[in-house]
Amino acid sequence: MLAGASNDARLTAGDILWNMAGGRLKLKLFAFGVLALAAGSASGSEAGWISESNGYSKILLGVQAKYQPESVSSFGMEGFDSDVMDLRPESSERFEADLLAAADRLKVARARVTDPRVNEDLDILIDSATDQRRTLILQRELLVPYFDLPQSLFRGFQKLLHQGVTRERQQLALSRLRRYAGRERGYEPIAVLARARIEETFGNASLTAPWGVELRENLGNQPRFLAGIHDLFQKSGLVGWDKDFKALSAQFDGYAKWIKSGLLPRARQTNQMPEAIYADNLKNFGVEADPRALMEQALAAYSQIKEELASLAGLIAEKRGLKSTAYIDVLRDLKKDGLPNDRLLDFYRQRLKQVEAIVRSRQLATLPARDAVIRMATEAESAAIPAPHIDVPPLVGNTGQPAAFVIPLSNPTSLSAEKLDDFSFDAVTWTLIAHEARPGHELQISRMLDQGVSTARVVFAFNSANIEGWGLYAESIMKPYFPLEGQFGVLQHRLMRASRAFLDPMLNLGLIEPGAAKRLLMEEVGLSEPMAKQEVDRYTFAAPGQATAYFYGYQKMEAIRAKAEIALGERFDLLSFHDFILNQGLLPLRLLDKAVMEEYVPSRRTVPTR
Repeated sequence: MLAGASNDARLTAGDILWNMAGGRLKLKLFAFGVLALAAGSASGSEAGWISESNGYSKILLGVQAKYQPESVSSFGMEGFDSDVMDLRPESSERFEADLLAAADRLKVARARVTDPRVNEDLDILIDSATDQRRTLILQRELLVPYFDLPQSLFRGFQKLLHQGVTRERQQLALSRLRRYAGRERGYEPIAVLARARIEETFGNASLTAPWGVELRENLGNQPRFLAGIHDLFQKSGLVGWDKDFKALSAQFDGYAKWIKSGLLPRARQTNQMPEAIYADNLKNFGVEADPRALMEQALAAYSQIKEELASLAGLIAEKRGLKSTAYIDVLRDLKKDGLPNDRLLDFYRQRLKQVEAIVRSRQLATLPARDAVIRMATEAESAAIPAPHIDVPPLVGNTGQPAAFVIPLSNPTSLSAEKLDDFSFDAVTWTLIAHEARPGHELQISRMLDQGVSTARVVFAFNSANIEGWGLYAESIMKPYFPLEGQFGVLQHRLMRASRAFLDPMLNLGLIEPGAAKRLLMEEVGLSEPMAKQEVDRYTFAAPGQATAYFYGYQKMEAIRAKAEIALGERFDLLSFHDFILNQGLLPLRLLDKAVMEEYVPSRRTVPTR
């Protein structure tokens, strides 16, 4: 899961999917977005086309920065660190108009550009502007413009006060905080503006209100996010923020009281959203499939994976001398090998070395020389993303700050006394390292840091299906080299991803109730209650549609590889194929498929057979 512009869920997650002004637009940018990423490392003609392409990307980035400067700032672009999101009247309509104008400018450029790579990037930019405008219109016409404001502010400050950000830029967080609190001339308190935008829609009965469960959970998390902001400023060493933070906290206390009295009574009683919104979510996450067809494919895969797990469970039961060979019983026994919190980090670091040794010895991908970083989550991070994820460092002007694989110890939103034990036992560490660290997401980030990739291909072409498809695919290619228990962990997580791909659409199409989905995840997949809760929250309100991207992207990755293997025969090899995939940046899967068949396959046909 990738964290950032919101939720792996969050993108996945991950990870934050930025909630846009005037609506609940979940941007395709994620926190994985990068501006002019490592363009300086490219050389010759390659640097030339990247520079030209990035010039056109600035047209669309300028529009983004006007309405959601925090997201552009988080990608590393300077000049917007003190600016705040536009929640003034008719912000969505203004954003829509600016996106249309940007698309028109880009189309004019498309007609005169001759370099095919720049033309492809212009197509990406035009599609992105068009898609964002479509989403804004849909959400303005169908939804009450509520979003989790405290979480959005925490996410933005988390990126701006990251240790990899220069002191000069961090200083601008003081101005951003002052503007959020409305204590700078020309600015109203952000909580007041958010309330006003919601209240002005109360006369439109056709708009769908947020789900009551979402509102109550967000209210419960608000103190955690405010405490998280306080801790970020306190640890930053900045001075002069106390009064502004105190004012902001008081404003949010009032905002929470209004949510309880003014919005919660209007909340919808079901998790279902308008079907057009859900379909649009799937498209934005890169899932180009009918949700009902996706459900059928996922259900078939779910049954097949359960059969594989049953066979593997029998082998492990025999090895461990267990009476029961049932999958759930074997999983419970494996969880008995739980690791205490004070040993967890060291254990994961040692497991990383073992996985890296396999990648190198089996020549599965080229790994960077630098170490991958693993750390434990803070409480605020766990509230935002109560699942393993990658914390992405500044990717513009990066001076060596690494990505970090973040492991939560709890789900603060769970009311259960049950322990979140899904990530703290030996067998599961193999697959989590493969997915989140290497050869998964951390390797994706490292590769982008090490080579030149255009802004269009990294920021505006990004979608969850590519990112999470690669993460799940990375688990798959490692599975044959893991011990039996490690293979069991891979299949358990593949079972969870298949269940996501049918439960997410079933919940959003009204075919199953949240409680029934949660029971299935606990009783059949074997998740703890805190983990099952965060899963259902993800499907229903944190990032509806995003969780399907793992299964969908994984299937597409497997199909792309199969096509390349068939085309090349003995000339195909995993090392060159995987390095080619990683070198493409974060392309949509259809463009990745095209690149493999039109660039990788022809380039390998001249290589001698083994």
